[in-house]
Amino acid sequence: MVDRLAILLERFSVTASVFHAGALCGINTLESEDEAGQLHLVRRGPVQVRHGQQAMQVVQVEVPSLLLYPRPMPHRFSTDPQLGADMACANLYFEGGRLNPISAALPDFICLPLADLYGGHAALELLFEEAFEQRCGRAAMVNRLFEVVMIQVLRQLMEGGEMRGGLFAGLGHPRLRLALVAMHESPAQAWTLEDLADVAGMSRSVFAASFREAMGTTPGQYLQGWRVGLAQQALRQGRPLKRIADDVGYGSEAALSRAFKAHTGQSPRQWRGQARARATAA
Repeated sequence: MVDRLAILLERFSVTASVFHAGALCGINTLESEDEAGQLHLVRRGPVQVRHGQQAMQVVQVEVPSLLLYPRPMPHRFSTDPQLGADMACANLYFEGGRLNPISAALPDFICLPLADLYGGHAALELLFEEAFEQRCGRAAMVNRLFEVVMIQVLRQLMEGGEMRGGLFAGLGHPRLRLALVAMHESPAQAWTLEDLADVAGMSRSVFAASFREAMGTTPGQYLQGWRVGLAQQALRQGRPLKRIADDVGYGSEAALSRAFKAHTGQSPRQWRGQARARATAA
């Protein structure tokens, strides 16, 4: 079976950095660093979670659970002031920040009982064992295990049919996923609607309708967005515009600039200048 996550994680990596492991007592407000998301693992609760506008959304966590914020969102945990709750928490850095297609495709908040995370028992058991002990290499080990858990979450969202639209709904479709992976792996290819329909094993009309229904956009628009995302990544890395144009499927700098501006409202050079300014300010 084609690996639907491999090329996504290769092109747009996700890394974790643990910042808390142990008892969390009383009221704690957490805010992400820069554009980082956060992943919290509740080993023992209960925990009351508040987030959203003026912390009006309330979630009561009574069983060991996973709390995922793929994008920055201030949130507050309330636990027993004496007993607290046993938690392991990590910042998540999605390469490209808000432009990362993985984080952009996820809902603002996910709460999942740990018992429901398919295939996650072994990783979670080892993560908690390492997180709550003081051993050599602890931080590096826990960071990698958080990344493993994150991949397990992505698998579950993709394979469990829990996403009703967007990238993970498309990757979960038995035929559309073939076309999506083909675009992800070979962005420079001159894909036509007929080509993609053939890859998916569908007629042109059924493919186009099914793609729009699942993804909320057309195949051509999605391909342009994927190419522009790769171009943005390459611009941040300082690569020459001509090489970027060739690598992402545009025959010239002018063609890339037109597509880039249509998608972002800026030329590649304008966008790169702003990205550099933000990086310098940070």
